[in-house]
Parts: sequence; structure tokens; C-alpha cells
Amino acid sequence: MVYIETVEPLFRIRKGGSHMSITSDILRGHTEAIILSNLLEQDSYGYQINKDIMKKTNNTYELKEATLYSAFRRLEQAGCIRTYWGDETVGARRRYYAITDDGRKAYQGYKQEWQEAKEIIDKLLK
Repeated sequence: MVYIETVEPLFRIRKGGSHMSITSDILRGHTEAIILSNLLEQDSYGYQINKDIMKKTNNTYELKEATLYSAFRRLEQAGCIRTYWGDETVGARRRYYAITDDGRKAYQGYKQEWQEAKEIIDKLLK
């Protein structure tokens, strides 16, 4: 199983136009799972993935661009995603990301770990 560690804040919360960081202690390591989850739906490129995350969270969460592209590099080096250049006829050429079989396995591992941690936290916070 592939596990990738991150150390920087992963998301920004948008409230009233201002941005606050959620501590990396809470979200550490979930950037890769979020990206892989998005790529399970379809191949995509960085800007679109970030837009999809914002849409799914009603514009509450926004991945920092540096975090997003760092995670892409880690996922590619781990064999969880592959990249290819799109064939756009209009606008700039886009680099697309696609999940691999190893990426699907890693996603399932991340999801299981999240469920286990969530159950423990739910029990402790009751």
C-alpha cells in the first residue's frame, strides 16, 4: 500500500471573503485521498480539480495551488496517477491526471483509515 505524507496546511476555509488555515494536524495526509477521489470520477487537470473541490464544498474549501501540485508530484512518483497532455484546440495546453490501479488501491486504504479515525474521534467526542 502507498502512503504519502504532507506537512503543510492543506486547505483554506473561506468565510466572508477571508481565508483561515485549518491546521495540518487535522487534515494531514488527506490531500492525496481527495485528489484520488476526484480522479475516480474522471481524468482531470489541476485547475478543474480545485474547482470541483470548491463546488463539492459549496466554496468552503480551496486547495492551495502549491499544495495541489506538490500532491500531484508525490502521487505520480508513487505510481498512483499518470499524466498526459490534453489536445485542446482552444486555449493553453493542459496536463491531465489519471488514476492508476495502484492509485485506486491507495484511495481505498486512505478511505479505510479515515473511517477508522473518524469512528475513534466520534467516540471520544461524545
